[in-house]
Amino acid sequence: MTANPISPTIPLDAEGVQHGFLKLPYSRDDSAWGSVMIPITVIANGAGPTALLTGGNHGDEYEGPVALQELAATLKPEDITGRVIILPMMNTPAFAAGRRCSPIDGGNMNRSYPGKPDGTVTQKIAHYIATTLVPAADIVLDFHSGGSTLDFLPFAAAHVLEDKEQEAACMAAMQAFNAPYSVRMLEIDAVGMFDTEVETQGKTFVTTELGGAGTSTARSVAIARKGIRNLLRHAGILSGAPEIAETVQLDMPDETCFQFAMNAGLIEYQVDLGDTVEKGQPIARIWPADRTGVAPTPCLARRDGILAARHVPGLVKMGDFVGLVAVAT
Repeated sequence: MTANPISPTIPLDAEGVQHGFLKLPYSRDDSAWGSVMIPITVIANGAGPTALLTGGNHGDEYEGPVALQELAATLKPEDITGRVIILPMMNTPAFAAGRRCSPIDGGNMNRSYPGKPDGTVTQKIAHYIATTLVPAADIVLDFHSGGSTLDFLPFAAAHVLEDKEQEAACMAAMQAFNAPYSVRMLEIDAVGMFDTEVETQGKTFVTTELGGAGTSTARSVAIARKGIRNLLRHAGILSGAPEIAETVQLDMPDETCFQFAMNAGLIEYQVDLGDTVEKGQPIARIWPADRTGVAPTPCLARRDGILAARHVPGLVKMGDFVGLVAVAT
């Protein structure tokens, strides 16, 4: 079997604080013997659980990288029992370009797992994470937001799983994260996701959607910072109890939660994030972008619920996501 060419510049199992890189050789036009350098921090103190904390799975999502950069700079070994592995920008090429997918190979890292040791740059990074870092972890937190094309209510999420004991552990960790909204999540495209890889390995997994629109806010970053420390407390890595405030419980029971554009044009939203909608109510309407005097096409909610996510750019193409209607429980 081909060995993965990535090597860490720091020990992954040493006591104390280690800041370094995952070094991936990458020969290219401007650097024949160049490398992709993926920042990593490992903080360890004695025997205990291992948490793997990741951001930048998509390169245009910023709450995770901001909060994890701060954690890497401030968390002290004496504060923890066990180990914390921090990858603030796991898809470093995409993050550097401010793009969802890698500018090197077009790879969407969150559709590239379990990766390939002899594949593209994105596949090699995914393979190393899947075969070296995930197996070492007891609990995994992967930060997401809507990137440049979507915006979300700020939520933490866990998935419905066949293994109900594992599902319960994931749901409990999601509740401990304690975002303003907590979602029992349905994925519409789970093939190749980091989530799926981690869950298949039997780990406790929590993900987030903490806003979007291609930026972060003071509020969304504060949610991320609090959530990290709550999760580490829940795992027994940090001492103390999680800081718990009220959270709204949401469910995504089936595919009727999702609405997509059936034609292209100029989108006008008729409800905002967090608003209650009824089945058949227009979430938005799409005006022609190339002529006047033509009525808009409505995009109707397919179920009762709360608008939890929406498209950001003012123009949509046929097939673009328009809205997510989640159900309060």
